[in-house]
Amino acid sequence: MVKRSRGTLSGRTRHLNNKRRLTVSDMVRTYDVGSKVLVMVKPRRDGMPAPRYHGRHGTILDKQGDAYIVEVKDGRARKRLIISPIHLRGVSQ
Repeated sequence: MVKRSRGTLSGRTRHLNNKRRLTVSDMVRTYDVGSKVLVMVKPRRDGMPAPRYHGRHGTILDKQGDAYIVEVKDGRARKRLIISPIHLRGVSQ
């Protein structure tokens, strides 16, 4: 028998599957610094945060290339993540 692959995303992308297809507007979406966003991880490698941050709210601190630096609370700690706009969704206040 062949040994099962245990790569970085092995078994995780199944839980992150989205019924909606990824569109061009999802890839080129822009956000302002200071705006609130929701981290919705899609099973894509580019700029993907760890799946543990799926569903967390954060604030945009800066733009780095095509990605954004997002500050997310993890318990009492505040963490800065570099996330592609594919994995972000704006939150209306």
